[in-house]
Amino acid sequence: MATFEELGLREELLRAVGELGFEQAMPIQEKTIPFLLDKENNTTDLVALAQTGTGKTAAFGLPTLHLTDTSKKAVQTLVLSPTRELCIQIANDLKKFSKYMEGMKVVAVYGGESIVNQFRQLDVQPQILVATPGRLIDLLDRSKVDLSQLQTLILDEADEMLNMGFKDDIERILEETPEDRRTLLFSATMPKEIANIAKKYMKDSTEIAVGKKNSGSENVQHLYYVVQTRHRYAALKRIVDMNPNIYSIIFCRTRQETKDVADLLMRDGYNSDALHGDLTQAQRDLVMQRFRDRTLQILVATDVAARGLDVSDLTHVINYNLPDDIESYTHRSGRTGRANKTGVSIAIIQPREKGRIRDIERIINKKFERAQVPTGVDVCKIQLAALFERLRNVEVNDEQIAPFANLIMEETRKMDQDTFIRHFVAMNFNRFLKYYDGAEDLNAQDSSDRRRDGRDGGRDGGRDRGKKRGGERIRLKINRGEDNQFTPKSVLSLINDATNDRDIDVHGIAITPRYSFFDVYKEDAPRIIEAFNSTYDDITIAEATGGRKYGEDGKRGDRRRDDHGDRRDRRDDRREGKFYDKWERGDRGGKGGRKEGDRFSHNSEHHNRSFRRNK
Repeated sequence: MATFEELGLREELLRAVGELGFEQAMPIQEKTIPFLLDKENNTTDLVALAQTGTGKTAAFGLPTLHLTDTSKKAVQTLVLSPTRELCIQIANDLKKFSKYMEGMKVVAVYGGESIVNQFRQLDVQPQILVATPGRLIDLLDRSKVDLSQLQTLILDEADEMLNMGFKDDIERILEETPEDRRTLLFSATMPKEIANIAKKYMKDSTEIAVGKKNSGSENVQHLYYVVQTRHRYAALKRIVDMNPNIYSIIFCRTRQETKDVADLLMRDGYNSDALHGDLTQAQRDLVMQRFRDRTLQILVATDVAARGLDVSDLTHVINYNLPDDIESYTHRSGRTGRANKTGVSIAIIQPREKGRIRDIERIINKKFERAQVPTGVDVCKIQLAALFERLRNVEVNDEQIAPFANLIMEETRKMDQDTFIRHFVAMNFNRFLKYYDGAEDLNAQDSSDRRRDGRDGGRDGGRDRGKKRGGERIRLKINRGEDNQFTPKSVLSLINDATNDRDIDVHGIAITPRYSFFDVYKEDAPRIIEAFNSTYDDITIAEATGGRKYGEDGKRGDRRRDDHGDRRDRRDDRREGKFYDKWERGDRGGKGGRKEGDRFSHNSEHHNRSFRRNK
C-alpha cells in the first residue's frame, strides 16, 4: 500500500492525517486519490465502488479539500448523504482533515436540526456543503443555498439513498447544479438504479472498484445457524453468550420486532437497547451516543434506522431475520470488519431459507459456513473461562483495599481454598448454570431428516392438527386486494413480517379487488390482529363480518350471515376475486401441510390454474 505522502496531497492535509494516525492509504483511497488529483482527469466523472467502512470518506474528502480554493466564499463542493448521522460524520471528518487549511469552511445541513441555526451557518457560504437531500431542497426553495458556482457533486452511499426513496430528490438537486460540474458517485453496491443515474447525469465516467461489484468485505466471516422459528430468540441468546465481549448490531425486519427483541434482551439482563423509527431525534441521539461509548453492548435496529450509522470496531453483525432485499445484506455485514480488522456476520435462518443463503453467496462472492447452535454446556464453559479472564485482568488498587486487608484475610480463612473457589464461581455463575441446565438442542433437522420424520408421522399429524390446536377457525380481512396488486404471497409476507412466526396455519386465501381474506385457527387470530396493528400504520385487519364457519373438528360448516342477514364474503370472493380454497400453509412433514415452494391450488368455478411461489 502507498503512503499518503506518495499520493501527492498538500502539506496541510498530510499533517492532519498524520495526527489522526493514518499512515498507509486503504485500497479505495490508493486508487481514487491519484485519479482525482490528476489534472488530465479533472473533468472526468467517477463511479467508485467499495464496501462500507473501507475509507470512502477520505477517498473523496482528501482530494476534494486539496483542490478547494479557500479564498473563494462560494459552495464549490456538495456532498449528498442519505442520513443525518452520516451527514454529520462526513462533515466532522472533513473538518478534521482540513484542520490546518486556513479559511476552509465545511457546513452540514440535515433534518431534525433547527433550520434557523443552519440559516446562520449559511450567512457566509461554505466551500464545502454536506447535506441530506430533503433539507437541501428546503434550503434551495428558501434561496439559502447557492449552487451556481458548484464544481464537484459527490453522492455518498448512493445505493442507500436510492433504497430510502431519494431518487426524485437526487434528480431534482442534479437539475439545480451547473452542467459542467464534476460528479463523483460512491457506493457499496451497483444496482440498476445507480447505473441509470450514472448514464443519465454523468459524462465520460470512469469506474473504480475495490474487489468485485457488490462483494462482501474480505475481513468478514459469514456464518449461519438453522433453527425453527420458535427457537430464534433462544438461539440468539446462546450466540451472544458464546461471545462474552460481543459488540454488535442485531438487525430485525420491523420496528415492532426490534422493540420486542430489545425488550427481551434487557429483561434477560443483557446490555442492549433498540433503534427504530418511533424514537424522537433526541432519543435516537442518546441511544447512539451510549452505543458509541460502549455503555451499550448490543444495539437492536431496523435497516432504515441503522442507515448511515458509523460505529467502529463492531465484532459481530447478527441478522435476526435476513433482509428482504438481498443486497441489504452487503450493507449490514459491511458494518463489521472495518479498517483492516476482522468481524463476523451471522444469519439466524429457518430450514426453508437455506436457498436465500446461496443467493447471498452469489451476490457477495463469499461462502457461508454453517455453524451449530452451541449447547448449554458449551456456553457455560465459555462463560466460566471469561469469568476467570476478568478475574486475572481486574485492576487492583492496593492503597484502596489496604484498610480492609485484615478483614479480607479474616473472612477468607473461614473457608478452605476449595470451598472458597466453588462459592465464588457459584455466586458469579449461578444464572448461567440455572438457565442452561438441561438446555435442549436448538439446531433444526436437515431436510432429509424432516422428510423421514414426515413419512413416519406426518400423515396422522396433518389430519389431527386441527383437533390438537382447538379446531375452530375464523376468517380475517385485510384492507388490500387486487387493486393493490395483492396476491396470496403478499398476504403471507404481511403475516410473516408482523408476527415473525412462519408456523401459523393459513387457509382459504381469497383476493377481491379491495380486500384479502384468509382463515386461521381462532387461537392465532388475536395475536395476528395485535401484531398487524402494532406493525403497520396504513394496513388494517379485522375479523370478517361474514364468511365461513368451522366446527370444533376443523370442518367447514354453514356460512355466517352478516348484520343484514346476507351471505356476502364467500359469494363476493368468488364473484369479484380469486379464491384459493384448497391452499393451506404448514411447516410439517407428510401430507399434513404444504411447504415452501409447493403449489398454490387455485380453485373456483371460474378459475382453474396453479402457480409456484417464488423463493
